[in-house]
Amino acid sequence: MKAGSEAVSRAFGFRLLALIVFIACRAEAQERVAQLPDGETIEYRLVQDDKDSARPAAVRMLRYLAEGNIEEAALLSNAPKRRFEVLRDYRARVGDEEFKRVYAQYFFPENHVVAELAVDSRRLVIWDLGEAGHQLTAQYFVAVDGKFLIDDVPSEERTRMRRLLELYRKENAKRPTSPAQKD
Repeated sequence: MKAGSEAVSRAFGFRLLALIVFIACRAEAQERVAQLPDGETIEYRLVQDDKDSARPAAVRMLRYLAEGNIEEAALLSNAPKRRFEVLRDYRARVGDEEFKRVYAQYFFPENHVVAELAVDSRRLVIWDLGEAGHQLTAQYFVAVDGKFLIDDVPSEERTRMRRLLELYRKENAKRPTSPAQKD
């Protein structure tokens, strides 16, 4: 009887160890280090968990813009007044229909999110615009009071995220992209 319980305990221990190793490998696989041309390194991680993602905020903002609702879109910014003015000026320059068309294109089937990168409370949501020759474009977000807002405030952290995007573009310029799950 004692040998049987030891075998069960040992089997449980092996399963627990395997689970711990699996979780550690998965977490480690998400952690990355970007080596920039000037020697600077940026530690980041690939966001794969929806609860840690800025993607819902990105899609919400794009939906508002595709509808032409710049007021609601601006409220999703950490500098809403500045965002409103930029969007208002752009819409005045290109016209209402073109404005809506530009943002509606994000929802075309050939356009999709290819990656979301995180550095602390900041997120970089990267889109492949397949209908535009697979141009990689991105949105910058920052977590504020438990929600993600478009990061419109110039900062050293925002500059580092821009540099991370530049490196991502360079490394993925010739590589075909695969669609992420669409909303």
